[in-house]
Amino acid sequence: MTIEEIKQFLPHRYPFLLIDRVTEFEKDKRVVAIKNVTVNEPFFPGHFPHFHVMPGVLIIEAMAQVGGILLMGQIEGYESKVVYFMSLDNVKFRRPVKPGDQLRFELDMLQIRGMVCKMRGVAKVDGDVVCEADMAAMVRDK
Repeated sequence: MTIEEIKQFLPHRYPFLLIDRVTEFEKDKRVVAIKNVTVNEPFFPGHFPHFHVMPGVLIIEAMAQVGGILLMGQIEGYESKVVYFMSLDNVKFRRPVKPGDQLRFELDMLQIRGMVCKMRGVAKVDGDVVCEADMAAMVRDK
């Protein structure tokens, strides 16, 4: 999926759209997406001025956006729907993410019941896990 296709599934826009490309998508199963982290990100001047580190909450937000694509990709009439995240569990940060890193998000669908699903996600840089989390989300009308 290109960025234009991603924008059809998610309501997020600059500076809060945190996914650049979807490289794999298996309906009801799995999605893989990429975020290229550049020094031009709007959060770096304040986090931190002399030692840039991507805020962990934004890594989780990007992971949640990837999960939203996994969930919305199986909903008919997704244009009139929105994904809300219900819970985050077992969140772990393994190492800092810095300018020049490419985040690879891998999310697997664990369970889906109606409009609620559970997913497990990992974020990797150069094959090393930098973050992981279990998430639950629901689809609702806009």
